[in-house]
Amino acid sequence: MKRFVCVLALTVGLAACNNGAKAPENTFTNAPAGTTGTATAPISAETSTPAPGPAASAVARVAPAVAQYTEVTIPSGTALRLSLQSDVASDTSRVEQPVRATLRSPVTIDGREALPAGSEVTGAITEAKESGRVQGRASVGFRFNAVHANGENYTIQTSTISEVARATKKKDAEKIGIGAGAGAALGALLGGGKGAVKGAAIGGAGGTGVVLATKGEEVRLGAGAAVTTRLTAPVTVRVKS
Repeated sequence: MKRFVCVLALTVGLAACNNGAKAPENTFTNAPAGTTGTATAPISAETSTPAPGPAASAVARVAPAVAQYTEVTIPSGTALRLSLQSDVASDTSRVEQPVRATLRSPVTIDGREALPAGSEVTGAITEAKESGRVQGRASVGFRFNAVHANGENYTIQTSTISEVARATKKKDAEKIGIGAGAGAALGALLGGGKGAVKGAAIGGAGGTGVVLATKGEEVRLGAGAAVTTRLTAPVTVRVKS
């Protein structure tokens, strides 16, 4: 009996020791290196969003501004004051030969500079007639059909610029008169009377021959010459606001 009591007391004591040493089931401890667990640590807001890279920052700082444009209509009849960039001449230019010029002064509409000074204007020769030996004065004509302004190309219509050589009738008459006088003087030296009349005829014929053999003046406009034309139809251009 005494032995049974001792065994029972020893059993109860071991059970009590095991219950006191058991760790709580809900207590988490740091896992040793090399082990894995199912718990996941919370992610902070600071580490969840990646920091912008240098390229993204540069794009944000250098966002280009969108250019704003306004349409402006230049009415028919507007003068275009030009400076030729091509040589034009009645005896060397040919029909449809290109002609270039630039605006000497800007075209302003309602306070807006529709066409700035220096804008390039292009066109072509429409007429080229050199001087004749007997009759007909030299002439040359040209007009423009395009303008390049503010980075844009526009089709335009302009009046024809026409230049005609000066008349030479007075000079021709002087040549004939001088020839007749010289002939009369020559006739007087040859014997007077009938010789003078004959000499005058010879002199007059000589003067006429000089006129018939000599061409009249030509029309020549060099690069840099100032000319003016006008629009014969309106044109709408884009201007930065």
